[in-house]
Amino acid sequence: MSSKKAKETAKLTAVNLFFILLCFVTLIPILYAVSVSFSGQNSLLSSDFSFIPKNFTWDNYKEVLFGEDIGIWFRNTVLLAVVTVTLSLSLAIPAAYCFSRRRFPGRKAILKSLVLLNSFPAILSMFAIYRLLRPMGLVNHRLGLILVYTGTMMVFSLWNTKGYFDTVPLEIEEAAHIDGANDIQVVLKIVLPLARPSIIVTGLMVLIYVWNEYIYATTFMTGEANYTLAAGLNALQATEMQGSWPVFAAASIAVSLPVLVIFFLCQKYMTSGLTAGGVKG
Repeated sequence: MSSKKAKETAKLTAVNLFFILLCFVTLIPILYAVSVSFSGQNSLLSSDFSFIPKNFTWDNYKEVLFGEDIGIWFRNTVLLAVVTVTLSLSLAIPAAYCFSRRRFPGRKAILKSLVLLNSFPAILSMFAIYRLLRPMGLVNHRLGLILVYTGTMMVFSLWNTKGYFDTVPLEIEEAAHIDGANDIQVVLKIVLPLARPSIIVTGLMVLIYVWNEYIYATTFMTGEANYTLAAGLNALQATEMQGSWPVFAAASIAVSLPVLVIFFLCQKYMTSGLTAGGVKG
């Protein structure tokens, strides 16, 4: 018995060491970017590779935090993210609940069509979206980008929340109706609180998409005043005056921190969202 237990402990230790090593390997690019962001030399690759910068300086982060352009890009991205998350959830949650609870003609066909449309790469719809937005004057306008982002993430938001609503037993809603609650009260006071982990995770995924989206932002928005962070970072490195790898690395690290903080704050909901579908009898 002790020999078997020792073998299991050895296997578990080996697996843990493997995954620790794997995590360290995946963190190498991030650690190197952090090192470059504190470097006073404008070089990305050198023969004397080191994670510790030789000419340590905070100037790169000062330029990022107090740079006028990056502040504008940050505000643009926050505005797009907040509005897109709000619209996506406001439209997807009622639709997901309807598809989960109602059985109507064409329900399965609509769901399959949404999945089919969402399976095509975004680049294929670029020309069609441009032809739709241009007559309405929404090219190079935040509203046009918000509509594109909302439409793109609506399918994901609908399917993600619908899958969670499917795990909520109908008996809970029926019991609430017996106690005198109407449909609106059942949804607002019972179903939505139970689906909170799924809603938070869906909102976080939409936020990450908008925060990192590059193709639509660079295609439909021109001018530094309209750039998002993803488009602005590319422009930051492309410009002759500000083409500095340390500044670029510092900007990349700085713009990743807000999403990283939000991710860790929502981690408990992400964990509970995997198991909250079980209901005690």
